[in-house]
Amino acid sequence: MSPVTPGAPLPRAHMFTRRLQQQLQRLLHIEALAGVALLLAAALALIWANSSHADSYHALWHTQVTLELGSWRFSQDLHFWVNDILMTLFFLVVGMEIRREIHDGALSDWRSAMLPVCAALSAITLPALIYAALNREPMVLMGWAIPTATDIAFAVGVLALLGRSLPGSLRVFLLALAIIDDLVAILIIAFFYSGGLDYDAFLIAALGVAAVLGLQKMGIGSAWAYVLPGAVLWFGLLKTGAHPTLAGVVLGMMSPVRALPLPRKARHLNLELAQKLERQQDAHEVLHTLRDMQLAQREMLAPVDRIPALLHPWVAFVIMPVFALANAGVSLGGLDLQAPGAQSALLGVAIALIVGKPLGVLLGTWLPVRLGLCSLPPGMDWKGVTLIGLLAGIGFTMSIFVANLAFDQAGLLDAAKLGVLCGSLVSALLGLAWGLALQRRYRRQAALAAA
Repeated sequence: MSPVTPGAPLPRAHMFTRRLQQQLQRLLHIEALAGVALLLAAALALIWANSSHADSYHALWHTQVTLELGSWRFSQDLHFWVNDILMTLFFLVVGMEIRREIHDGALSDWRSAMLPVCAALSAITLPALIYAALNREPMVLMGWAIPTATDIAFAVGVLALLGRSLPGSLRVFLLALAIIDDLVAILIIAFFYSGGLDYDAFLIAALGVAAVLGLQKMGIGSAWAYVLPGAVLWFGLLKTGAHPTLAGVVLGMMSPVRALPLPRKARHLNLELAQKLERQQDAHEVLHTLRDMQLAQREMLAPVDRIPALLHPWVAFVIMPVFALANAGVSLGGLDLQAPGAQSALLGVAIALIVGKPLGVLLGTWLPVRLGLCSLPPGMDWKGVTLIGLLAGIGFTMSIFVANLAFDQAGLLDAAKLGVLCGSLVSALLGLAWGLALQRRYRRQAALAAA
């Protein structure tokens, strides 16, 4: 390949490749597209599990995947690798989002955090009570936490489909509510859905935490350096009997909210190094300067901001769709709604998501506003609160995750998953319909204001 002369126009093939890369990067950060990818993966799982190739679907996720190193051997089925290992990255991003919001976001000030906190707690409690009221049998009652969760990616993706005509405060409120919702769901998993705990194994988890703190104290900023301590923490939690994906939350909450200190501001240092690079000819000097530039560029953002941005495409377009593909394949032909508790579990989950979530959000918002403890965010009215409530009924990823922990019986698990799918789909459609009506209302108000 002939070298390109500096200042000369790039070959057409190069220009096409660059434009393609730019478009791909833009698409990977569109929230609505992430929701569509999740929905398509769930639809594919349902179709596959109910087709003539259903056996291959179930056989795939029960395929054993083994790692061996000398006498050490770790073997689990593909379902475990998706639900217990890949989903750790999803929880890592959730943990970092919680950490960021607590530091300088919607949860940093108690006055601004009070309204979404009250709305989230009410939207968790009411669906759980509705489910419990419909399912008194202890075996089925174990699924009480399934409809308490909100799928951040799916809910925000549906809101993004409605465009930018809706007030920005709606998105901020939905994000804050969903993040609090996920934080409570994580606590529920830790306290109610972890097996009998082996407290001796917490020493292994503590070793992983200590290694992370040690690396932070040493000023190690590379994310790769934390993979091994993170793996130790994950393994320790697995051995304790707690769900190992909680390791992702712990690591996320430990993420630094400030970049590493540099001799000068990262932006200024980058400019100085770029100017220095222009004058250098020796290859070793150039490599040294490039390494310094790489460090300065990395530290322009704190880890709590930088790592979620890097992981977002992988989580949104790989991990969550794969999770949906592995878990949404409910065999309708083999579903026995006459089995003990199956029908009530399905209805309990669906009704709690469709009815309990919106009512919970409305009640949890109206009460503190009525009592004068806080007020609605600027640009947000009660019709907007209703929209947030409808979208909060999209449980999907987290609800299916909790269902896998709640039920061992295949019949109950399939019924609960179907309830999650039905409840989430109806909530999404109701939210879209209500949002489109709101869009027209806001546009008319804008047109009247302009006139």
